[in-house]
Amino acid sequence: MTWRIGIRHVTTHEYERPVTSSYNEARITPISSDRQLALESTVDVSPPAAVYRYWDWWGTLVHSFDLHVAHEELVITGSSVVETSAPVAPPATPVTWADLAEPGFRDQYAELLSPSRYVPLDDDGVAAAAAELDPGLDPLAACDDIVATVRSHLRYERGSTTVSTTSSDALRIGAGVCQDFTHVALALLRSRGIPARYVSGYLHPSATAEPGRPVAGQSHAWVEAWVGDWVSLDPTNGGPVGERHVVVGRARDYADLAPLNGIFHGGPAKSLGVHVELTRLA
Repeated sequence: MTWRIGIRHVTTHEYERPVTSSYNEARITPISSDRQLALESTVDVSPPAAVYRYWDWWGTLVHSFDLHVAHEELVITGSSVVETSAPVAPPATPVTWADLAEPGFRDQYAELLSPSRYVPLDDDGVAAAAAELDPGLDPLAACDDIVATVRSHLRYERGSTTVSTTSSDALRIGAGVCQDFTHVALALLRSRGIPARYVSGYLHPSATAEPGRPVAGQSHAWVEAWVGDWVSLDPTNGGPVGERHVVVGRARDYADLAPLNGIFHGGPAKSLGVHVELTRLA
């Protein structure tokens, strides 16, 4: 079964005083991949600016622009239509722990096995959570065990963390949002020697959505682990990754996939507003 989903992502920056220049990158455009097809996509900027597109190291489509006119508000609007498909079946022949330990394999996936900005591995909290995992499971079954462990350590609570919270911080707090659930899952997967990457995108909130009815949504994050093939895991919800999930990018952690990065001269900043609207079209 496939879904066709319309996405409108609007980010509004307001400033106390005029900003005279700014340099920005937006990562809000869905990609085409094995389980989704990006049919339409645009990124519009107000005040108007020339927008340049490029693919970054991780295969994410980036829209880059700079402004050199005084402005007290910056609005970035991403609009897209994506067709998604059902969950991907797990690999028929999963890897073994011996396969994962091979030096050549570890070298090939070094970037997705190493600590990263939001996923430190030399932490007592991560080590304690990893010690709870069942050592008798194969790598594929261990992925589900890790998701269950993450959900046992964290409760979903908006406002309990910030965009700078690491996996170690989230474990100490015991709460977080999808970004934090994903970072903790990455820490546990990598600590077990399973290559794992952060996936940034969107999640339609209703499995029984009526076509044509817009609903409020938000950016979402989940995990992909390599166990003979890439397996998708949603530690926040505990369910499968399927038609309702839309991929924008995959990388080491949130630092590589922040929806908007930039610097500006002037200001200071007054407020930031983000509005995401999702519509099941078919």
